[in-house]
Amino acid sequence: MAESGTGGASAAGGARVPLRHSLVLRLLAASVLVTVCAVVATAWLTVESTTRAIEQEQGRSLADDVSVYDTLITYAVEHRDWSAVAPTVDELAARTDRRIVLLDPVTRDPIAESAPGPSLRDARPSATVDPLDLDPALAGTAATVTSPVANVGATAAGQESRIDARVVGPYRPTDDERAMLREVAEEYLTCLGRSDDTARIVELPSGRPTVEIVSSGEPGPSPAVEGLEAVPFPSDGRCVEPDVLHEPTRGEIGPFEELLDLTRNCLSPVVDQIDLTITAELTVGVVRALPRVPSVAQLRACVEESRRSQLRPYVAPPVLLFVTDPTAAGPEPTTVNLSTGNLLRIAGVAGLVLLLTVAVTVGVGRRLVRPLRALTEAARAPVDRQHRVPVTTRDEIGYLATALNDLAQRRDQLEQQRRAMVSDVAHELRTPLTNIRAWLEAAQDGLAPVDPRTLTLLTEEATLLQHVIDDLRDLAAADAGTFTLHPEPTFVGDVLTQVVEANQGAATAAGVALRLAVHGDPEVVLDPVRLRQLVGNLVGNAVRHTPAGGSVTVDCAVRGDDWLTIEVVDTGVGIAADDLPKLFDRFWRADASRSRSTGGSGLGLPIARQLARAHGGEITVASEPGRGTHVTVRIPARTPVSPR
Repeated sequence: MAESGTGGASAAGGARVPLRHSLVLRLLAASVLVTVCAVVATAWLTVESTTRAIEQEQGRSLADDVSVYDTLITYAVEHRDWSAVAPTVDELAARTDRRIVLLDPVTRDPIAESAPGPSLRDARPSATVDPLDLDPALAGTAATVTSPVANVGATAAGQESRIDARVVGPYRPTDDERAMLREVAEEYLTCLGRSDDTARIVELPSGRPTVEIVSSGEPGPSPAVEGLEAVPFPSDGRCVEPDVLHEPTRGEIGPFEELLDLTRNCLSPVVDQIDLTITAELTVGVVRALPRVPSVAQLRACVEESRRSQLRPYVAPPVLLFVTDPTAAGPEPTTVNLSTGNLLRIAGVAGLVLLLTVAVTVGVGRRLVRPLRALTEAARAPVDRQHRVPVTTRDEIGYLATALNDLAQRRDQLEQQRRAMVSDVAHELRTPLTNIRAWLEAAQDGLAPVDPRTLTLLTEEATLLQHVIDDLRDLAAADAGTFTLHPEPTFVGDVLTQVVEANQGAATAAGVALRLAVHGDPEVVLDPVRLRQLVGNLVGNAVRHTPAGGSVTVDCAVRGDDWLTIEVVDTGVGIAADDLPKLFDRFWRADASRSRSTGGSGLGLPIARQLARAHGGEITVASEPGRGTHVTVRIPARTPVSPR
């Protein structure tokens, strides 16, 4: 628990509350926290309640879609049109309990539909059935192969082709060629068998036999059965795989040459001359290319497009597939309804969130009201029983408490200054009045003659009383803002000469050397009477506090920053550092005994500061005990405007 100190409110009033301590930010953070908790709790409960049902529905729907898609892809591979697809569509609809519709992708005319229903011409299809462009998201059991491409100086590299591997087209060896290839494969397999390695003959969709080898020492099912990767057999001189198993047969040379021609035409915008090679596995290699070798991606894309061009006549054309709910008015997604238990759980959580919101709001409100209530009680308390309010926060309320504490402290200081001022004024007025009364009573009783000496004493006391009253009047005018100046073009050197001459007698009597130094004889627009009063107070004060043998120097100049600077430097007793802040307080004098021989009324320096401020300037003091005091007056040097 901290309390504000002197000047705390002034600092608080001049600075804004840091954002991290802002009351608005705290309220916003609390509101956002409650809102986020409510939203997260409700969202979590809703998601938990519906995710399972949605996953079940989506799983069933996806499984049905994959099954329908695979069946229709198989039909497209085995047929060259869709004329006989109706029985297949009806069988799929009965098995999945879905409505299945096939539309022409260009005209959007129906090709086949399992049941009548709303038009799907403008609807988004579930998929496009095309064995030459498989959908990776739905391709389940549809066979895919790797699209290998070998570039110059590179080994075979490729990615999964989107052409169904069951689409053979013209790439089919004759019966005699298949028999020859099987005989070669069996001889190679026999050699491998003698080497105690696991291998088998696999027939590709085109009917071409090939040998798949599994690395030795790892017995298990065939790679074609479980999807294990077939690895090449290490060639160590015992069994070498015949090249004929990977070379096109006489019946396949024509289609392969056609594929190479189509690939060259596809690459013609990229290269001018290119020589290609191809294997029975459709591995295309670049032998030579000018002016540059095409990239692997360019070569792969052209090979894929050329194969589609070759295989298109052997499969059914693409169609749009729609799989929808037979009872729905369109292809809208299935609606999932929440159960009664889920609804009750959501209602319970909503009520709990509401109670939590109320509790947090009440807690935040009480926390905010507590310091405000303390401030209200402190403000309503009587003046004599008011106390400082503890500052427990650094937000707007904490700044307000700091400001109120500072106001209370300044009010106490002003009250103390008022009481001290009344006491000082009474003391300053009582002394000359007491002396005047004593002399008058003595003269009335015949104890003192009424001679010129007595009249001189009475005149001095009356003059002193008049000075005190004039000083108080000047300070009151300065405090009320009615301090009047009469600025006019003034030669500052003349005014300072008058001040020095007026104090020369007192300085000579005190044994103090009084000097004047004016640089450049400046002419400035100011009030000469008030300037004489200002400098006279400073010089008189310096002479009084300088011992015999010392000096007081008055220096005047207009500095380069267009400020009139008047410096009064003495070699007197100086002022202690603790007393410097009190130097311009009213009725304050360094001599605590308040002896009239060591000082005036204590109003000279406060009046001098008010005069400097009335001219737009300021007074600064630097002093060191035993080495003297340096007082500097700075006033804006407004020079008079010369007539044309």
